[in-house]
Amino acid sequence: MLETKKRFHDIDWLRVIGMLLIFSFHNARFFNEEDWHVKNTQLDFGMTVYVAVLAQFIMPLFFILSAIATYFALNRRSGKEFMRERVSRLLIPLVFGIFTHIPLQVYVERVTHGQFNGTFWEFIPRYFDGWYGFGGNFAWMGLHLWYLLMLFLFSWLLLPVFQRIRAAQEFTARLADFFSRSFMVYLFFIPIMLVEFIVGLSPDTIGMRSFGGWSPFTYLVIFFLGYILATVERYRSAIERLRFFSLALSLLLLAIGYFLEMADISIYSYYLAPFRGLNTWAWLLTFLGFASRHLNFSNGFLKYANQAVLPFYILHQTVIVVVGFFIRDWQLAVFPKYLLLAAVSFTIIMLTYEFVVRRVAFLRLLFGMKG
Repeated sequence: MLETKKRFHDIDWLRVIGMLLIFSFHNARFFNEEDWHVKNTQLDFGMTVYVAVLAQFIMPLFFILSAIATYFALNRRSGKEFMRERVSRLLIPLVFGIFTHIPLQVYVERVTHGQFNGTFWEFIPRYFDGWYGFGGNFAWMGLHLWYLLMLFLFSWLLLPVFQRIRAAQEFTARLADFFSRSFMVYLFFIPIMLVEFIVGLSPDTIGMRSFGGWSPFTYLVIFFLGYILATVERYRSAIERLRFFSLALSLLLLAIGYFLEMADISIYSYYLAPFRGLNTWAWLLTFLGFASRHLNFSNGFLKYANQAVLPFYILHQTVIVVVGFFIRDWQLAVFPKYLLLAAVSFTIIMLTYEFVVRRVAFLRLLFGMKG
């Protein structure tokens, strides 16, 4: 079993790196060729490719990191203590966001899509008209905060399973005897492949990919697999040894996926479920392997940034959407405007975090931080 008292700083580094990638992803959504809450007047193919690449692994990475953190949390807490923490870390920030800054995103979307004409304060009563995603405005899932809702539900659903796994140490050891040998850890892509095949048969219902490009059922499988990887040290060692192979495989599959899309063959098709499952699993093993080998250390920056990750996540998309709303018509080339959007948004978020959220005890609670 993994040492429960040891802190693996590489997981903290990956959370910070993942958050920066999410930030860059949502800045790029302002320019890519798919619809979003607010769009620049000039769209860009390069940004479309960048968004498509990050979508292959960015939210799966967050779920696998959350699963590993769940393993360590359950080694220190009872099931009831763990779920109480999930409420304070996930549900409270979700509800807070839904009723405070998330309406700004819905307002900007409605105004820029020609669905409302008026001030934000005039829109507030309309915010409660119907459910967002079903023709209405009320963002019941918190828009980008859907991750918090989904993570809470996954934690609640899988808690009994995780507790049984913790008690079955002999079984997890035998499982690791097989899957930590040679390239066997790649076989964990099979459950992802199977669920991708199933949801791909019904893309408009259970296969709906409105959450970061994946189905909630796929995230659930990835979350479960992440917990399994955390149970035995040998998985970590195997993933680290295979990091260069994982990177080569990831880049190869990425290139194949690009050419498939250029040939108008969607990688989201159910018959490409093996490709999609292996692709995302290879990327996840790449991140985990290189971080385990090169990022298992701490410093002052990591300690500060790790605390800021959740508040940054809660705020980032709202700030990007609002800043984008004001600069969307500026006559500026795409890349300079991308840098401007990212720089201004990052500054606003960090100033808000440092001088408001971090220093006010009540706001720390609302943003899921410890007291």
